[in-house]
Amino acid sequence: MMSVLLTAGLVLSVNAAYAQGPGEAPNSNAASAFDNKIIKKISADNMYNTIALLSKEPRTAGTPGELKGAQYIKGQFEKYGYETELQPFAFYDVVRTNVSGVLEIGGQDLKPYVFSGSFSGEVTAEVVNAGKAILGTVPDAVKGKIALVERGDNTFVDKVKNVIEKGAVGVILYNNTGTANNVGVADPGQNIPAVTVTRAQGTTLAEQLKSGPVTAHLKVTGSGYKVGTSYNVIAKMKPNKNKDTGQIVMVGAHHDSVPGGPGANDDASGVSAVLELARVMGNMPIDTELRFVTFGSEEKGLLGSYHYASTLSDTEADKIVAHFQMDMIGSKDAGGDNKANGLIMYTIDGKKNLVTDLASAAGVRTAMGEAVPYGQLGRSDHQPFHELGIPAALFIHSPLEPWYHTPADTIDKIDKNKLQETAEIVGAAVY
Repeated sequence: MMSVLLTAGLVLSVNAAYAQGPGEAPNSNAASAFDNKIIKKISADNMYNTIALLSKEPRTAGTPGELKGAQYIKGQFEKYGYETELQPFAFYDVVRTNVSGVLEIGGQDLKPYVFSGSFSGEVTAEVVNAGKAILGTVPDAVKGKIALVERGDNTFVDKVKNVIEKGAVGVILYNNTGTANNVGVADPGQNIPAVTVTRAQGTTLAEQLKSGPVTAHLKVTGSGYKVGTSYNVIAKMKPNKNKDTGQIVMVGAHHDSVPGGPGANDDASGVSAVLELARVMGNMPIDTELRFVTFGSEEKGLLGSYHYASTLSDTEADKIVAHFQMDMIGSKDAGGDNKANGLIMYTIDGKKNLVTDLASAAGVRTAMGEAVPYGQLGRSDHQPFHELGIPAALFIHSPLEPWYHTPADTIDKIDKNKLQETAEIVGAAVY
């Protein structure tokens, strides 16, 4: 079990303030004294200007826009006196350029949907019914043939994997409900063409196979995977060697955006607060290592944070006592009329932890004047840290704004007050 001992006076005052409620003397005053060392220096204008700069162009993982943003972040950390690293990592990115799929049976093209990430290739072969392609049920007869597979009970990727292991040269998936066919995902290295047809088309083909062999011509073009490079930006500030708790507190955000989106709120807003807190704390006396990280490829599936977490030794992970993750903290159109101006702290298991306790108490003591609520949600870069046993929480406004993941996620939608509130709460909690 990890130690969570911080500076004794601070942890006593914060815990007491949280337990006793807002405004109760004497310990809340002691905590507020620590807060003021940080919050009086936080500038929403600085954060707004950072967002304006980063959101001039999309920062999609693996693009020059991401690298440009990461290099800017690195330069700011260095300016504030941090030991800084640009950590590259490779990732697979889906290619869909003029994608087309052809599935001809009996002279008729069934106009299939091409799996996301499907290998581009062409094959003419007999079709064999492989059921749902559950492990251990795929017939040997699919070797050298195109496997007909029904959706359901296991993942698309597992279905493809299981028929490839039996020697199939192509996949025709049919839906298990409705009239749509736009589903299906293949993994890198699954190098056979894979397409989807409707349930009606699939069941008709399955019936045909009962009457004798059926040959299909399957062709996929413009689809597959390419290897890209994304980046994490890591900044460290070591404490005085004579006053070192041996612990680490982390603050993070992700710097990549969705394709075509300037990502002002998602998540240049989080990055702006990370940089502002790094600036404010750069010359502060500390007894615990501060580590600020912006992650790449969050929008691709938390790839950057998982990569970073994988580089931590067990010893180093055990030293990390808290991870504060900020994602989408500045939209004027998010949060609705909810408590705490819509700010919420999400944990993976929906339970309180050191991060939520400290930040909830900080909310009471700072300008917000109320405890920040918490709930359960994954889907952001707090998840890999939780899986390592590190107390972690995501700070975000909920419900999300209408501009989420669109080209309209621009600087004019940013609320300086929300930036200030969140940065104050996280900054006070961290310090």
